[in-house]
Amino acid sequence: MSIQQIFSLCGGVQNIARVLLPDDKLIIEVKHDVEEPNAPEFIKTIEVQGETQLVFRRPADLTFDEALALDQTLAALQKHRAKAYQTPIESEWRPSWHISPPIGLLNDPNGFIYHNGQYHLFYQWYPYGCEHKDKHWVLLTSDDLVNWTWQRVALTPSAWFDSHGVFSGHSVSQGDTLYTFYTGNTRIGPQRDRHTTQCVAIAKGDGELVKQGPIIEGLPPGVTEHIRDPKVFKRGELWWMVLGAQTTELQGRLAVYTSRDLKHWDYQGLFGQELGDFGYMWECPDMFELGGQDFAMFCPQGIEFESPYHTIGHHNGLAKAQFGDEITLELSDFQALDYGFDFYAPQTMQAPDGRRILCAWMGLPDEVDQPSSDEGWAHQLTCFRQLDYRDGVVRQYPIRELESLIETQQSVVLTEALHDVGVQSFDLSLTLEWGQSLNLFEGDGHQLVIKANAETHQLILDRSETLNRAADVIREVDIDTDLIELRILADTSSVEIFINQGQYVMTSRVFTSKQSTCMSVLGGDVNACLKTLKAPKAPFANEATA
Repeated sequence: MSIQQIFSLCGGVQNIARVLLPDDKLIIEVKHDVEEPNAPEFIKTIEVQGETQLVFRRPADLTFDEALALDQTLAALQKHRAKAYQTPIESEWRPSWHISPPIGLLNDPNGFIYHNGQYHLFYQWYPYGCEHKDKHWVLLTSDDLVNWTWQRVALTPSAWFDSHGVFSGHSVSQGDTLYTFYTGNTRIGPQRDRHTTQCVAIAKGDGELVKQGPIIEGLPPGVTEHIRDPKVFKRGELWWMVLGAQTTELQGRLAVYTSRDLKHWDYQGLFGQELGDFGYMWECPDMFELGGQDFAMFCPQGIEFESPYHTIGHHNGLAKAQFGDEITLELSDFQALDYGFDFYAPQTMQAPDGRRILCAWMGLPDEVDQPSSDEGWAHQLTCFRQLDYRDGVVRQYPIRELESLIETQQSVVLTEALHDVGVQSFDLSLTLEWGQSLNLFEGDGHQLVIKANAETHQLILDRSETLNRAADVIREVDIDTDLIELRILADTSSVEIFINQGQYVMTSRVFTSKQSTCMSVLGGDVNACLKTLKAPKAPFANEATA
C-alpha cells in the first residue's frame, strides 16, 4: 500500500495533524476521527492526550525524499492555519517596543544572526494558546535592531523528526546561505516516549528555510533524551556543535560534536564536570569570545540559589571557558547573567561592528499564568543588550540604537510625592543611596518597589503589589558600592534594571493597571533623568498580516 493510499484511509492530507515514523511503523494523528481502516497494513488505533492516532506498518518503499516531500505538504497546511493568528490582539499590557507575539505563547529567541545585510531573529511560538506545545518558529528581520519586520512563520512541527516541536537552535551564515540548526522533538505512543534529533534547515534565494532532516539521530553514551538546543561555531578548521544535555546520572553537561562540512558530525564527549553537581539539565548553550576571554552561556535547571525568596528551579548564567589543544573544554567561575524574575534562554550574535549583542526570553518555562494570558497571549523578549568584559566583569548595556526611541527628555526631582509620568514606557536614570526606595508603576493600588536595603547591602526588587501571579515576588542582589547607579527601561508590562553601569541586571514582567503611571522615592529626594519612549515606526506585530 502506498503512502497516498494510507493518507486516503486517514481522511486525506487535510485531515492529518501529525506524522511519526518510529522504527518500522507509520503513525498518523488525525484531526477528525475516521473509521478504522480495513487494510492489512493497519495495526491499531491509540489515544494520546485526547488525540486519535492510527498506527500502520511503515511502507517498505517509503524513501527519505518522499518523507521530506510529505513534510513540505504538511508545513504548507500548518503555515496556512497559522495565518489566522498573525494579527496582534489589542491588550493593555502589550509592550510598545519589545518583541511580543501577536497571539499565543512566545518563548526562546533563536537563530539570532546578521545575514545578507540584515539582522535575523527567530523566536519560538505556539499560536493556538498560552501553553507550551508544538513549537513553531517565526522570522523577524531588521536593519537597526529597533524596527523589526515580521517575515513569515519559518518552521513548523510538520516532519516526522520534529512533529512535537521545533526546539531551540542557532544559525550560521555562509555567503548567501543560512544554515539553521535546531532540535527536533517527538513523543511516541500513549506513554509519550521522547525522541530527540538534531536537525538542519537551509535558506537560499528567497529566504525560505527548507528542512534537510536530522544530522544527528542517536544519543551519545550516558545521555538521556534531554539533549537539545545546538550552538554551532567554528574553531580553526572544525565546526563545533555544543548541546545542552542531561546525563543518565541526571547531571547537566555540555555535549560536543565536531564537523568539517556542517553535514557529518562526530561526537567528542561531555564537558563541564568540573562544575560538579550543578543541576539536572543544562539548556540553551551559547559560546563566544568577549574581551579576550571565551565564555559558555547556558541555563542550568535545578541548582540552588542562596536566597530563600528564589524558589524557581530555572536559572541563567555564563562561565569562563578554556579550550585545550585537542577537543577539550573546561568551565569555571559561573555567574548569573540576570538577577530578576523573568530571564531565560539568552542568545547572542556578533554585529557587523564587532559588538556582542544579547537577546533573551522574558519568561520562564513553567510560568504561563500571567494577566495577558487571559487575553490570549504570553511573554515577550528582552531589550537588545551589548555585552562587554572589562576588569574581570561582564557588563550588559541597552544597545545605543534604542536612543532613536526617545520622545521626550527631562530632569526631574523625585520625592515622596507622586510624580505622574503619564505613560508606562520610559528610560529612567538615577542614583540611590542606601536606605532609599524607588517606587515605579505606582497608582491604583499598585507599585513596583526597588529598595536599597542599608542593613543587608542588597538591592531588592519587590513586585508583591502588582498583578503578577507567579509565586516568587522578591529578588535581591548584593551590591558592594557606596551608591547604586540605576538605568531602568520600562515598557508597559516589563522592567529591566541595569545596575552600576551594567554590572548587574534585574529583569521582570510587571503587570499593573493603565492608571499606574506614577513614581516616587522614599528616604530623600533624588535627581533623575527621565526619557519617555515611543513605539518604533513599524512595530513588527502590526505587520503580521501575511
